[in-house]
This record gives sequence, structure tokens and C-alpha cells, in this order.
Amino acid sequence: MHYLTPSSFDEAVTIAARAQGITRYLAGGTDILVQLRADIVTPDTLIDIKHIDGVHDITRENDGGWRIGIAVSGAEMSEHAALCADWPGVVEAMDLVGSTQVQGRATLTGNLCNASPAADSVPAMVAAGVTVSITGANGTRRIAVEDLLTGPGKTSLQKAEMVTAVHIPPRGPAGGDAYQRFIPRTEMDIAVVGCAVNLTLDGDTIKTARVALGAVAPTVLLVQDAADAIIGSTLDDAALDALADAASAACNPIDDKRGTIKFRTHVAGVLAKRVARIAYDRAQAAKGA
Repeated sequence: MHYLTPSSFDEAVTIAARAQGITRYLAGGTDILVQLRADIVTPDTLIDIKHIDGVHDITRENDGGWRIGIAVSGAEMSEHAALCADWPGVVEAMDLVGSTQVQGRATLTGNLCNASPAADSVPAMVAAGVTVSITGANGTRRIAVEDLLTGPGKTSLQKAEMVTAVHIPPRGPAGGDAYQRFIPRTEMDIAVVGCAVNLTLDGDTIKTARVALGAVAPTVLLVQDAADAIIGSTLDDAALDALADAASAACNPIDDKRGTIKFRTHVAGVLAKRVARIAYDRAQAAKGA
């Protein structure tokens, strides 16, 4: 195995373009190192990107949004007060990935690019409208997170392409987001269902909303019908019921040892109601701040 430590993204992409066989990027390593030790995959080329300038930084962008470096750990996100204040749902979703020890290494980008349908951070990113910068031989492009994922363990990244930054949009006034999941145990488990809601208010009325579900389809779902169910409402009981129905209707899960299709479909609606209420309360608090 060839282990390389490029000092720039261009160098990393050049290495990947010339590499033969299996190539993997190393940031936190909480997925690839486990896979390597378990003989699930053995890369022919391992490209360590932790030495590239800016990959450990959390910075404000000119529009008021956030740029998250691809080697920023979950622990570093949780300790960043301003980021937590703007996007508590994104941070709390990433905070559910693994143990305290794993949090010191696991990255938002790694959790995304592993492309698990049950990844906790991804529904929160989709609901938040997060985009990523992708660098390859033909330069850099920017796409929505939901457009990166194509199936379990699969992304739209081409050979020698890599995610080089995560961009969280400006929070704006009177907005709130939240994420919850259902797991059989109290912690350190894989989501049976995950749900994220992001919304903004005009007075007490929901002006915009995005609802995303995880672990109920081959990829994370952005459910427009669920968002439409609560837009224009004050999140009354009728709106919440319509939200739950839309969330459950969007599900296309599998039966496995962690949950049946029927169970996952039901839980998606239950979680959508709970998470929407948290996001709404946060938006109300932000409005009064």
C-alpha cells in the first residue's frame, strides 16, 4: 500500500488520478481504518489529507454561512459556540456519530462520503441545505449534499475527485433546525430511522421548511411533501399530522434485524412530528433573541 501526504488539494487529486487499483482518502479514518483492519477493503493508495492548509478550520464565509474543513472533527464542531448557535441540528446530528473517542476523529465529510443510508449527519445536512465543494482534474464544482449520494456506499464522485469543503448556508433570522434518530440502544448504535427538520418563521407562521429522512431508503430523502405540509402553518395538530403522513408515505425501507418496513415507516412519522416541534421552538427562540 502506498501512503502519501499531499500538501494541497491539487496534489491530492493528481496523486489520485495517477493511482492504480483502490484509492482512499484519509481524514479522520474512523471508517477506512476499521474497514482495513477487518479486511473489508485494502487500499492500494491511501492519501492522507490532514496536512493540507485549511482542512482543520471552521470559518465564516462572506455570506454569513460556514465553511467546515474536511478534517474538522465532530468534537471540534460541538465545541464551536457560534456554529452550535446557528445550526444546532447539524451539530447534534454529528455528535451522535460514535463514542466520545470517535468524536475526536470522525469528520462530517467522512460520514457523508461513506454514503451509509443511516448516516446521522447527512439528513441534518440535507435539511439545512448544505453544499460541498468537489475538486478534480477539471477544477472545482459545488453541489448539494443530496446530489452527492447515489446509493448505499455510493456517491457521484468520479475518479480522482474529492470533497474539499462543506458549506453550511447562512442561518438567517427566525430559523431553527433539529435532528433525532431512533435506535434500539441508548447510544453508539446505527439509526433505524433518522429525521431532520429545518425551518424559518414569519411571525408564528412557517415560511420555509426542509424535511429529510435517513435509514428509510437507499439514500437520505429530502421530502418536499412533508415540508409542504407545514409551510404556511403555525405547526398546529393538523399540520403535524399531515407532516407525519407525508414522512411515512415517502419511506422505502427494508426489513432487517434492526427494524421492519412497517416499524420504520411508522417511526418516520412519529420522529418528524417531534423534530419539527423542536425546530419550531428553536426558531421562536431565535426570533425573540
